[in-house]
Amino acid sequence: MSVAVVGAGPAGLMAAEVLAQGGVHVTVFDAMPSAGRKFLMAGRGGLNLTHSEPLPQFLTRYREAMPHLKAAIEAFPPQALRDWNEALGQPTFVGSSGRIFPKAFKASPLLRAWLRRLDTMGVQFALRHRWIGWDENGRLLFQTPEGPRVVDAGATVLALGGASWPRLGSDGSWVAMLAAKGVKISPLRPANSGFTVAWSDIFRNRFEGQPLKGIALTFGPHTLRGEAVITRTGIEGGAIYALSADLRDAIINSGQATLSVALRSDLEINDLIERLSRPKGKQSLSNFLRKAAHLSPVGIGLLQEAAKASGAPLWSLSPADLARLINAVPIELIGVAPIARAISTAGGISFDELDADFMLRRLLGTFAAGEMLDWEAPTGGYLLQASFATGAAAGRGALKWLNKN
Repeated sequence: MSVAVVGAGPAGLMAAEVLAQGGVHVTVFDAMPSAGRKFLMAGRGGLNLTHSEPLPQFLTRYREAMPHLKAAIEAFPPQALRDWNEALGQPTFVGSSGRIFPKAFKASPLLRAWLRRLDTMGVQFALRHRWIGWDENGRLLFQTPEGPRVVDAGATVLALGGASWPRLGSDGSWVAMLAAKGVKISPLRPANSGFTVAWSDIFRNRFEGQPLKGIALTFGPHTLRGEAVITRTGIEGGAIYALSADLRDAIINSGQATLSVALRSDLEINDLIERLSRPKGKQSLSNFLRKAAHLSPVGIGLLQEAAKASGAPLWSLSPADLARLINAVPIELIGVAPIARAISTAGGISFDELDADFMLRRLLGTFAAGEMLDWEAPTGGYLLQASFATGAAAGRGALKWLNKN
């Protein structure tokens, strides 16, 4: 029995491992010259593998996709992922935020150990093989440097990723091929992305790349603490990513979304008013705000942007109005950063198109996993956890299919 796994990211490699453990001959095909390129990119910031929060709370992070992912993640939960890393000689630790990282704090040692294990299990790799669909007999077609190649497999696991960071291999080109087979696919959209803001030239030139630390962001009913970074075209960062699904949908529906930023969320309003009521003396307004409210230059710059947009200069505001503005600075988001720059993508193959084993109902013997599926999750380990878990589930599904047939 032989299985083709198309895509050498976390979901594809995990499917290959499960299949090889089941005694199947596995070949992993990938368009790139080496395996796991996006995985390595994810590790540049420390490789946040998963999260330590209780599983019931963990599962809620997948929002409306939770019922569809629940069984796969319960079968391969965060502790199983940690044990798997340990078996590869890559122990993990829990960070102060509850996030889980390998002690090496990067992806390359883990990927090397994983590829060595797959090699010992007999898994083969066919790199620089770009999947381009099927032939008239249902065999897989690949474009290679040597020309077209046809592959006949007993089952196929598709793990081609979404459409973010296309230069690393996940370009979303599979959408058209599956749609042509009648597979329902939700449009791919940026997830965990930044947003565009019409900054003034003065603000943009001075504060591009500057972090906003210790802030609280509010959009709709959701408020969370975290950090963000000013970019030349807008704003991004961990706290922004956590709200990105709602912000993105609001912008798609109405063309804009107003984000509220609390620069001193740790201070009660009366305390802030008292500080701002002190005599300013000969200080400039910026120096006064820096000393009295302990605001950073970029925070003061945000206040100036908001005041300019409202037509009421900062110096004209009463201490009470200034205090309220400090902890509710409006930032109008007017666009979503391009999907190619997003950390991940929303949308993908509808779960209605899959059976409980992650097999495509319209393409018997073909399974799908990872970011190809219609789910999204915030950063914090949830993305990789679901990719590993659905890859394992698709591998188990393919084994089950082969045994039945």
